Amino acid sequence: MEILAVSDTHGDAAILQTLLARHPNLDGYFYAGDSELTATNPLFETYRAVAGNMDFDPEFPMTVTETIDGETVFMAHGHRYGVNFGLDDLVAAGQDAHANIILFGHTHQLGVEMHAGILVLNPGSISQPRGEFAHLGGTYALITATPTAFDISYRTRDGENAGLDRHFDRK
Repeated sequence: MEILAVSDTHGDAAILQTLLARHPNLDGYFYAGDSELTATNPLFETYRAVAGNMDFDPEFPMTVTETIDGETVFMAHGHRYGVNFGLDDLVAAGQDAHANIILFGHTHQLGVEMHAGILVLNPGSISQPRGEFAHLGGTYALITATPTAFDISYRTRDGENAGLDRHFDRK
């Protein structure tokens, strides 16, 4: 299974269309909030999306749980789970959803780690990056899940490999 995760475009709908053209035919497209678009935007016919703290359309759900090829993805923007102060509440919500992949945004900082056998990933902000990797100019993530591993490729806004690939063996 291969999915794309992106977050925090803050009104930049064009980059979401670019990513669809750049990465056609993936198994899933996940948008972790703060689009500042309406939930009826045609992009959200392809991207599964959640509400961020800057999304005011009540039609966006707060969380999404979707199973693709046996992989259960739980996604939330993160602001309601206190992700600026730790991931415990977000991980607990993902565990309650029986997820093995948790996606979130809000911090505008990319990051990925394993928590109790669950992959927890923030794709960073594609439009307004912050933190250690802000110099990359915006990022998104491609996630490949196999029965034995998770492979993550962070990409820059222009599609180049950011040099931050990660591999996690599944236990």
